[in-house]
Amino acid sequence: MIRILRAGEVKNEEIFARNEPTSQVEDIVADIIANVREKGDQALKDYTLKFDKADLKDLAVSEEEIAEALGLVEPAFLEVVKEAAENIRSFHEKQKRTSFIYNERDGVVTGQKIVPLEKVGLYVPGGTAAYPSTVLMDAIPAKIAGCREIVMVTPPGKDGKVNPAILAAASVAGIDKIFKVGGAQAVAALAYGTESVPKVDKIVGPGNAFVAEAKKQVFGKVSIDMIAGPSEILVVADSLSNPRFVAADLLSQAEHDKNASAVLVTDSQKLAEEVAKEIEKQLKELPREEIARASIEDNGKIIVAGDIKDAIAIANEIAPEHLELCVEQPFDLLDQVRNAGSIFLGRNCPEALGDYFAGPNHTLPTSGTARFSSPLSVDDFVKKMQYSYYSVDALKRDARKVALFAEKEGLRAHAHSVLIRTEEKE
Repeated sequence: MIRILRAGEVKNEEIFARNEPTSQVEDIVADIIANVREKGDQALKDYTLKFDKADLKDLAVSEEEIAEALGLVEPAFLEVVKEAAENIRSFHEKQKRTSFIYNERDGVVTGQKIVPLEKVGLYVPGGTAAYPSTVLMDAIPAKIAGCREIVMVTPPGKDGKVNPAILAAASVAGIDKIFKVGGAQAVAALAYGTESVPKVDKIVGPGNAFVAEAKKQVFGKVSIDMIAGPSEILVVADSLSNPRFVAADLLSQAEHDKNASAVLVTDSQKLAEEVAKEIEKQLKELPREEIARASIEDNGKIIVAGDIKDAIAIANEIAPEHLELCVEQPFDLLDQVRNAGSIFLGRNCPEALGDYFAGPNHTLPTSGTARFSSPLSVDDFVKKMQYSYYSVDALKRDARKVALFAEKEGLRAHAHSVLIRTEEKE
């Protein structure tokens, strides 16, 4: 049964406690990375046989396999994938930045260039689960940014094939290369390159604890998007909310895995009790009941706040991955929200819309990192370069000022490099 806590009557530690699953995987991942660096493709094939039970001759997905996958998925699903892709594309197109040039000081030109990353790697979970939505969310912003090559890695099933839905989404998204490899070994391959898998500049996408640890260990050799933790949802709901809807939304995240977190913050004790009962009822109807129940019992909670303003304050402190505002006038509260990955407004906008179809990205900061991190976006696939130009007169005008700064920092050569051009003595 989910816990019901009353704000002000329990310690803040209970209100704001967050499940932090511990996993001693550092050494295992370090060994995997070292092995991939040493043995390349052979290591990838060995790990795929060991972990995925697939004996591969070739790591790359062929054009024939993609064509086969497109023939296997239902036409209706393929059309939904295409429509979702268009929604995602339309949203992310608005994130594009432009270079700028600035020349309001005589003889001085400064500016910034926006340059797409050359090669990016997308990690897409696979095997027993299939997430074609992740393919779209990760690939489309990279395409919009203008990355020249997009490489996807995903583990195969025991038959050595990638789930057809994932390949269909990859085809719609326009991914350039796909490899049948998952886990920490896939991250290592993208970071360092093998005979088949190209080395990339950045790795994005969610994964299990081994994938997250591998991304952490290769960071610096390549860039990464974030270290994603277990999925989270926080619902702020008033007394007029439908308890059936609220319970369903909480369970939509609880079914992800046992470490997922589902939290309701409400100003109504009655709603809290009704949602708790409804969760128990709906749990029994879920195919993934065991996973969802573990999530609810270990990490779920209902917090009864004094009013909705207090509820928003609690939400800001928790900084959830997904935040639902199930209230009559959600836009009135939007400015009060400071920390959340993605916000879902009103009673008719369940978080699942964001997972698949609405358009905003579903690769989001977790574990409270929404306090300082942002959803995956086009910005993740570009870099910024800045430049400066000075005319002779402009340099003469500012040389002494620059030299003063340099001398103050004890860097005489810096000062000299400026003053020597003005034929002035230090």
